[in-house]
Amino acid sequence: MIPEQAVAIARQGVSALGFICVRSSPRYVTPLQIRAMSQALIAASLPETERVGVFVNATSAELEATITTGQLTAVQLHGQEMPAMCQQVRQTFPRLKVIKALRIRSEADLLAVQSYEASVDAILLDAYHPDLLGGTGKTLDWRSLQTFQPAIPWILAGGLTSENIETALTQLSPQGIDLSSGVELSPGNKCLTQVESLFATLKNMSTAQATG
Repeated sequence: MIPEQAVAIARQGVSALGFICVRSSPRYVTPLQIRAMSQALIAASLPETERVGVFVNATSAELEATITTGQLTAVQLHGQEMPAMCQQVRQTFPRLKVIKALRIRSEADLLAVQSYEASVDAILLDAYHPDLLGGTGKTLDWRSLQTFQPAIPWILAGGLTSENIETALTQLSPQGIDLSSGVELSPGNKCLTQVESLFATLKNMSTAQATG
């Protein structure tokens, strides 16, 4: 993603843009690249768009350097960070939103959510993959989440596209959705046409609900 693409996507109406801060990922962006996109968003009068750094088991020093350089407004912790670690991040960076991502493969995995509710601002549920930590294109078992009601906001991820988002949201009521591979031409290169299609679907759903 480049600054111009970040601005174009933000203007579609997204509330947050995620930047992968994991060097081993094909979607990795450097702190300086994140800073360029943050500044572009601010210059385009889009400072309200959350700028989320996605980390996996990062050290405090790595977090601080990327947050400061990249001008992030939120962090998503996608590794094995325990509640105490999440709480520490929250205390160290009190102005940032802290999101904990959990990979779900069974209903038993949902029990872990409760242990994080007091230490993060939101929970993100992603599909489990034995080798990949995200961006797998795999969907969750939406039926198993129909009674999922945590004490804090939750975000649905995992293989969401403009084609299946309506099906997902007719079964579930998350406070947010997270898309990655479902709107990409290649890892890290988002397709504006697919993003536009997604928002058209969401708009049509909102209109139908309002008139229904």
